[in-house]
Amino acid sequence: MSKNVSHNCVMINGEHVASRRGLLGQTMLAAVCGATGWAGYSTTKAAGSPQAEAPEVPTTPEEALQKLLEGNRRFAEGKSIASNRDIDRVREVAKEQKPFAAFLGCADSRVPIEIVFDQGFGDIFVTRIAGNVASSENIGSLEFGTQILGAKVLYVLGHTECAAVSATMKGTDVPGQISGLFQHIRPAVKAAKGDLNKAILENVRNQAILLAEASPVISKMVQRKELIVAGGIYDLATGTVTPVSV
Repeated sequence: MSKNVSHNCVMINGEHVASRRGLLGQTMLAAVCGATGWAGYSTTKAAGSPQAEAPEVPTTPEEALQKLLEGNRRFAEGKSIASNRDIDRVREVAKEQKPFAAFLGCADSRVPIEIVFDQGFGDIFVTRIAGNVASSENIGSLEFGTQILGAKVLYVLGHTECAAVSATMKGTDVPGQISGLFQHIRPAVKAAKGDLNKAILENVRNQAILLAEASPVISKMVQRKELIVAGGIYDLATGTVTPVSV
């Protein structure tokens, strides 16, 4: 019955509908439309649609991590709700940010972290660098994102076919300061013994452990169970993030 009502509501402004219905019928349908949220359907979100629902704010590190995993699952399945991505959200967070997660990710253009995890403005605090390495500057930024801004999960995200890891494995000459990244990645390359996929995985694990243990700020938050340090690898071909044990 609701399906028929919604159809009538959409068509009520059409001239051919008006010519076939009496004034009383139009009035009754208009009342139903207003009551069920179908009035103005073309300019507002449909009631009950995923985008109409306000996203829940995680209150624990476990909930924050689960929210990320669920967001990536939606993205990989082509069911993103893309909440918090409109101008109203921009205005809402203009004066203050409270991200529930912080990221150390690769600078690769194919891995836009907010989109990959189906999040929006103000949801996650992101630092990106080729090879997702924990340099001192990135560590400082992530300390800010966790202790000061309140992120409850710190996530290191690598990805398949990472050029920074591959270049480190090859060990060939590179221009400029690119080789400055290699010192951070070499331990993973050494452990992988020529396997690129394993090197990418080991690099994620190494950087996550470094963040959890080398930063007194982050380490204390982990000990107090205020923060979870996690890791994963994004598959460029499927959009799926596979967790890495840290």
